[in-house]
Amino acid sequence: RVDLAVHSAKDLPSGIPADMCLVAFLEREDARDVLVSRCGTIDALPTGARVGTSSPRRAWQIRAARPDVDILDLRGNVDTRLAKLDRGDYDAIILAAAGLIRLHLTARITEWLSNDVMLPMVGQGAIAVEARTGDDEVASLAAGLNHRATALAVTAERAFLARLGAGCTAVIGAYAVVDGDRLSISGLVGSSESRGARATLEGLSSDAERLGTALADQLYSVV
Repeated sequence: RVDLAVHSAKDLPSGIPADMCLVAFLEREDARDVLVSRCGTIDALPTGARVGTSSPRRAWQIRAARPDVDILDLRGNVDTRLAKLDRGDYDAIILAAAGLIRLHLTARITEWLSNDVMLPMVGQGAIAVEARTGDDEVASLAAGLNHRATALAVTAERAFLARLGAGCTAVIGAYAVVDGDRLSISGLVGSSESRGARATLEGLSSDAERLGTALADQLYSVV
């Protein structure tokens, strides 16, 4: 009944049905997470500050940086989350930069979190286009939307996620960067016991899927 489906790439499951395929990735927006706070930066948060996020990945990394703050569950769309912060339910919340950029709300950001502090979710900031497998006409039409560097980066990240067999609720993060014919991917795997590991692999961008899989194997072996 439809020819194309448009998704936030980070919300896609690690595997999709065989009769469906991803035919394009739009150029990626800023993939970082950001802090929106009544106190400024992460370092400026007082002991016991209430930090809102519904993401185990974000919570795990915030605890690694600031084990003295309290992590509270946070739900709702961007406007709802900001309203909860403004009325004092939280001292700070963590959001995806891409959502605030697209809603023209970057003035609310008090800290852009570096990948060293907060590695993004697989596919964060990217838009994926899905179609039926074998529908060459639709795939050809969508090809003009595809941004090669984004497609290669997200392919590596999704291979990392698929190898680990985990979904968007797991303590997993990955971010790949393409520079010409080279690709670098950083990954994180964490556990509920506050143990975790992160590493980076580099190689040919044409080996995007293999690099993502290899990084997952490397981290899985040490966590």
